[in-house]
Amino acid sequence: MLKKFVLFANTISNITGRSIAWLTLVMMVITCLIVVLRYGFQYGSIALQESVVYLHALVFMLGAAYTMSKDEHVRVDVFYRNFSAKRKAWVNLVGSLIFLLPVTLYTFYLSMDYVAVSWRVMETSPEPGGLPFVYLLKTLIPIMMISLLLQGLADVVSNLAVILNLSTTESKENTHD
Repeated sequence: MLKKFVLFANTISNITGRSIAWLTLVMMVITCLIVVLRYGFQYGSIALQESVVYLHALVFMLGAAYTMSKDEHVRVDVFYRNFSAKRKAWVNLVGSLIFLLPVTLYTFYLSMDYVAVSWRVMETSPEPGGLPFVYLLKTLIPIMMISLLLQGLADVVSNLAVILNLSTTESKENTHD
């Protein structure tokens, strides 16, 4: 059952991350379009500018769990890189239990009222001509926390398996492309 959970979490992160990655290309095209329109045709669009911000938020917030699943997140690895697999698993397990999971749960809890108020008033951009979807943008916060929680729990299970010398469906090393 735990193996299936780890596989499920990694699959969800993988599908989401690979899908979201394509938005960086869209973001680049829109940014180029903004520059061409502004400097080539003296035309500016707040909605286009805000769409780049929205896309950036989507890439960052929905891609976080994918990045974590691939062990590509930021870490200071002066010592970590020389650790054995079991010692790395201990560091990852303790980090997840002390930092990742509590912060993720707390941020999820705090974001719920913030997002609910935004949905209640159907919050829009304060800028004239801006996008009317601020409530959707804010909804990314709890979605990010859920995806990080799911991936964090999968990593806890995977790290426990390494520590206890058990096998899981796939290890960190096998999830890299």
